[in-house]
Amino acid sequence: MIIECSNCHARYQYDEERFERKPSKKIKCAKCGSVFDIHNPAFAARPPSSEAGESTFARRADATRTRAQEKPPIDTTETSPLPEPSTDRLNATPAMPAGKRLSLAVISGNDSGTVYRIEKPRVTVGRSGADFIINDGEASRQHAAIEVRDAVVLLEDLKSTNGTLVDGLRISEMIELQDKSEFQIGATTLMLIVTDDA
Repeated sequence: MIIECSNCHARYQYDEERFERKPSKKIKCAKCGSVFDIHNPAFAARPPSSEAGESTFARRADATRTRAQEKPPIDTTETSPLPEPSTDRLNATPAMPAGKRLSLAVISGNDSGTVYRIEKPRVTVGRSGADFIINDGEASRQHAAIEVRDAVVLLEDLKSTNGTLVDGLRISEMIELQDKSEFQIGATTLMLIVTDDA
């Protein structure tokens, strides 16, 4: 099913099996970070049993279930970004966007002021052996990757020691970056810059 963020209207593909037979779930938008509710279209409330021959044991089990349901609800908010943005915006294979120039600018850290032009659909960033090498002892050798899928730019942590941070939070899955999005690798802060190609 397709779900849509109530705040920024970003659309995602959501697997209905992830509802785990619950009527609704709270989801955190990977794009703007707001939390919103989604409802399970397959959920249908069971009508209460009113059979005259219902056993005392069954009535007692129902009463126990009712008391259990009165406990405070468990927070089921999914804090991880949604892994499957809707396919109308996301190409399955990495590809550079036509007419756009993508760059990574180091805005703080040892290499502050350095700009790296992204010229292929997937580039790695790290201390050594990466496409874009940064002078940062807190960075892993191959720390993170930028993957370009036409108009969508994704950031992925490559199981680094210190993690890759976006808005101060360590990412665990690929997340989408926008123009001027910032992220942190070790003590280095980088910014994605998207401009029209002259």
